Amino acid sequence: MTVNRQLCIGLVLSAWLKGGDWRRPDSGVEKMGSIEPYIDLAKMAERSKLDFLFRADYLFVSPQMLGDSANFGSPDPTMIFAAIARETERIGLVTTISTTFNPPYVVARQLQSLHWLSNGRAGWNIVTSIEGAENFGESPMPSSQERYAKAIEFTEVVRKLWGSFPNEAIVIDRESGMFSDLDKISPINHSGEFFSVKGPLTLPAHKSGPIPLFQAGASDTGRNFASSIADAIFAAMPDLESGVELRNDLRRRAVEHGRDPDAIKVLPGLYFFLAETREEAHELHKAAHAHLTIERRHASLKSVLGLDLSSFALDRRVTLDMLPDPNQPVRSRTHAELLRRYITNHQPTVEEVLARPEVVGSAHWVSVGTVADVLNDIIERFDAGAIDGFIAIPGGSERSLKIFFEKLMPQLVERGLFRSEYTGVTLREHLGINNTDHYDRDTVLKGVQVKNE
Repeated sequence: MTVNRQLCIGLVLSAWLKGGDWRRPDSGVEKMGSIEPYIDLAKMAERSKLDFLFRADYLFVSPQMLGDSANFGSPDPTMIFAAIARETERIGLVTTISTTFNPPYVVARQLQSLHWLSNGRAGWNIVTSIEGAENFGESPMPSSQERYAKAIEFTEVVRKLWGSFPNEAIVIDRESGMFSDLDKISPINHSGEFFSVKGPLTLPAHKSGPIPLFQAGASDTGRNFASSIADAIFAAMPDLESGVELRNDLRRRAVEHGRDPDAIKVLPGLYFFLAETREEAHELHKAAHAHLTIERRHASLKSVLGLDLSSFALDRRVTLDMLPDPNQPVRSRTHAELLRRYITNHQPTVEEVLARPEVVGSAHWVSVGTVADVLNDIIERFDAGAIDGFIAIPGGSERSLKIFFEKLMPQLVERGLFRSEYTGVTLREHLGINNTDHYDRDTVLKGVQVKNE
């Protein structure tokens, strides 16, 4: 058993509506247009002392998604968290904002505003987006390399803006009449390849310290970027083997960037289906993916890997010579590399490939069964060094979500793998970020940019 380590646990703020789950009588899908379900879920998570809530964001929606998936237009996550901030006290609020389609000054201001509204609980999930260019006058999508180059400069600008108006500049001296020390507030005068920003920001930094950064890149460029700046990494790891490899590689890269490898937490998405019996749990999992026909799975595989297996029998083995050129354009380089590695190592059947998380979902770690089954799955990966925690993604039913909070979380606490009470009030404290253990991330970012070029 792992000693003196505890899990970092977040929760996806989208309840249990995955795939066809919205069709269940107890899905509560009719309430998606209200803020109340999100607030209720946030309060449940806070009662279990979870580290943070997380909300993804999508700037593109396909007609198919609108047709048979629960999609209420993907409300802006930052606005959702601003409302939740008033209804909670300690749980972290990690919003998602793209660096490809937004101006850095606006993003820096939005995030710092959320940090103030939540009293130091904001976090930023940095994404480069893989779709949506046509909605922003940039079609086709920029290449992955270009998007990451832009993300590097974008993050550098945002961090400079946060530092342009430090909290220490607020004096509030009534006797002298000095509200703020102007000598401590300065423009950033940034002029780069993608952005030109003068600054300073319109509001000061929060006293709790810089906003924690999250990232999810798992391609070579993505790993280099994530390991250079992220406090936590949302990892795609459908199996234990890929998890151990990814975490070890990210920690190695962190050291190369002059960082303590323990300064980053590797957190995969745990897509769970919990029930009182294994049979019931597997039925929930099956029902959640019932809408994915064989035709849609083949189409997804072609999108993910550029591989067309529609003419082969389901029991045909997929061999290395069938893999397409690894350099061809794909929807997600991360998912493509994970699936390519799986095929290379296992030479699975067509049916097994079509059932992979990269094809039917988002390459999440999937755990199906009773509380004991999912608990053992978590402990196995934690002890193997594949994870530092996870992002809980409820699947199946509302009952599955309640089992997670009422039975699984208490088991983790009882085994010493998670806290029974909060020990801090800010997201930095939950993540164990030491304010005095600082390194120059902007210098590291410049190094990453040079390396990528």
